[in-house]
Amino acid sequence: MKDTSGVPLVSELTQKTKLYTLLVLTIVYAFNFIDRQILVILQPLLKADLGLSDTQLGLLSGFSFAIFYTTLGLPIARLADKYNRRNIIAIALTVWSGMTALSGMAQNFLQLLAARMGVGVGEAGGSPPAHSMISDMFQAKRRSTALAVYSAGLYLGILIGYTSGGYVGNLYGWRTTFLIVGIPGVLLALLLRFTVKEPPRGLHDTGPDVAAPAIMETLKFVWRLKSFPYIAFGCAMSAFVSYGTSNFMPSFMVRYHQIPLGEIGLILGLVTGGGGIIGTFLGGALTDKFGAKDPRWYLWLPGLSAVCAIPLAVLAYHTDSRNVMLGTYFIVVVMSTLYLAPAIAVTHRLVSPRMRAMSSAILFFVLNLIGMGLGPVLVGAISDFELARTGADGLRTALTIGTSLAILKGYLFWMGGRKLPQDIQAQKQV
Repeated sequence: MKDTSGVPLVSELTQKTKLYTLLVLTIVYAFNFIDRQILVILQPLLKADLGLSDTQLGLLSGFSFAIFYTTLGLPIARLADKYNRRNIIAIALTVWSGMTALSGMAQNFLQLLAARMGVGVGEAGGSPPAHSMISDMFQAKRRSTALAVYSAGLYLGILIGYTSGGYVGNLYGWRTTFLIVGIPGVLLALLLRFTVKEPPRGLHDTGPDVAAPAIMETLKFVWRLKSFPYIAFGCAMSAFVSYGTSNFMPSFMVRYHQIPLGEIGLILGLVTGGGGIIGTFLGGALTDKFGAKDPRWYLWLPGLSAVCAIPLAVLAYHTDSRNVMLGTYFIVVVMSTLYLAPAIAVTHRLVSPRMRAMSSAILFFVLNLIGMGLGPVLVGAISDFELARTGADGLRTALTIGTSLAILKGYLFWMGGRKLPQDIQAQKQV
């Protein structure tokens, strides 16, 4: 027998197949963020060569990318809930890698803006289908940990992108760097297509496989959940603070600590990438542990850690000591990155297998439109406003304001945790 994706129905996947699939999907996600974040480490070179303002840099790394990434994520997720998810990811990877390479040919702001929009179009087909595949392969009690391994690919991509991007950019320039980063993704797409198997739908779920609901039906379902709006906007505020502040860290380190670009790539790769990998994995492992006894901790733990990170972030932005700045910022990254895997795992727990890609896309729509779309633009605009108002660089003030908004994330995740048991109980009665 086969489901509607043309996938043979089997009773179980081998552990080797699960781990290999998870490994390849994690590497694909790393490429997703290498291609996305390479622009961030190249900001000083772009600013000097193309004469860009901080607001324009925010648009390139934020809204221009996010508008296509978020809106196209919904129809692509609909396809992923109906058809072969592995093939969709392979096509998406080819598109975003190709557009990254084309970014190196841009001659002005508008051309680079168009190329980055193309990257957003491709990356819209990456994560929701992968989330759905992983949730089908792993049981609910292990799902947050598995999704944490996948989500750690985000920070692996940042680590590689920052370290290699800073070095290559300093050595060969930003145009060549885009080309070097983009081309290998096409080869990875071929590896994914021909070596990874599409897992059966709902392997660890009860009930028969049914047709994927329409987009509006899934939208109505998830927004009727009492906890989901808090989860979605809590993730959005986390991304708002993360993108709004981290996208300007290379510029911050140059302006306030006079660190050379080549060193910044290595430093931020280890601090942001390494700290993010640790925080993301801890978020999955710890919430699977504490959430087994009380599911509210899937949301309470990342919310509490984010609030506790605020004073450390303020210290990192205002100290004149390079070592203190790096040490406190590393801790901030760890504490701020616990949220993504448990948020996805909880969302998938509340929906049917044929809603999982779409529910991830809806979650990412809110997360990225607000977080990625507005965070860098707002921080960049505050920085430019302070410069015009005072005549002095305003990036430090902008980062302080941006990071303080994590208090909203804490409140939203606390409220989501309070509502979560009602949704879980309602799903059991369906």
